[in-house]
Amino acid sequence: MTGVAPRAADLPVVPALDLASALRVIQAPVRARLERVVSHLQRLAGSSTEPVAQDVARHVMQMRGKMVRPTLLLLTSEVEGRVEARAEEMAAIVELIHLSSLVHDDAVDHSALRRGLPTVNAAFSHQVAVIMGDYFYSRALLELSERGEWSALAVLARASHELTLGEIRQLGAVQMLDFAEGDYERLIASKTAALFRAACEVGALVGAPAHRAALATFGERLGMAFQVADDLLDYVAFEDTTGKPHGLDLKEHKVTLPLIAALKAMGPADRAQVDALFRSDDPSDEAVAGVVSIVAASGGLEYARRRGVEYALEAEAALRTVPDGPAKAALTGMLAYVMDRRG
Repeated sequence: MTGVAPRAADLPVVPALDLASALRVIQAPVRARLERVVSHLQRLAGSSTEPVAQDVARHVMQMRGKMVRPTLLLLTSEVEGRVEARAEEMAAIVELIHLSSLVHDDAVDHSALRRGLPTVNAAFSHQVAVIMGDYFYSRALLELSERGEWSALAVLARASHELTLGEIRQLGAVQMLDFAEGDYERLIASKTAALFRAACEVGALVGAPAHRAALATFGERLGMAFQVADDLLDYVAFEDTTGKPHGLDLKEHKVTLPLIAALKAMGPADRAQVDALFRSDDPSDEAVAGVVSIVAASGGLEYARRRGVEYALEAEAALRTVPDGPAKAALTGMLAYVMDRRG
């Protein structure tokens, strides 16, 4: 990083509302369309006649989040002012791939909760979670092929490949405290930014092909900012904000940007405390709280916030060639919303 450090104030301003209300403002141009996306998603996820598959589909639909990726696809499809009905089906397919990745992530991590609800592996079984993650993914690709959406299929197959590579990279990191910032960037580029990029690129394919490259870049850099902000939340948010326990990443021995940055600055005694936490199979809440305090005191949180803003500003720059209008304004507002998610 060179030059003057970016600040959150350099980003566009989200209206002075709580974040849930701010997201509703951002989604306002596509609100009715998002409701139809949910209907498409329910149809796709619940299309199997197998009772177990139907039970899991109903459970997973309760766990869906704020529909950020479908929102991005719909907005990017409208930047030239066109409204294409098939964008709603594409948005449901993207969200189904996202849900597939969450089911697999929870199974790999043996997570018990997501957004306050039991994960599929906790509510059913580890085996069911693996198979249903595969089912959702294959159902999404089947829908694309049956519709002859070959360009979108290529984009989403590539993104899915990147998601899998991200999991492999994470599993292959044996000495987690040796995880460098470059390793972290490659990981989140695969695990998060790839699907953000794909959502925006598919949106462009549907309604604004002339802006495909710019919108794909926007999605990628937004995805990087989103993941940095999400990793910050694990250090600063309360359980009712994230739907998971405070400090869960540390409990699971996950090394994210705040800790990576802090490790460079902390002294031997603090480093010993971090090492002890990572040697423990089940770190106590007190041990986690101690490391959170060390990371904050060592500048890790501030560094991660600054890096997240850099990614967001790169995303904003990618929108400069996109026509002004309600869709672009909402995409710009998404940048500030992403970086303002904090406890």
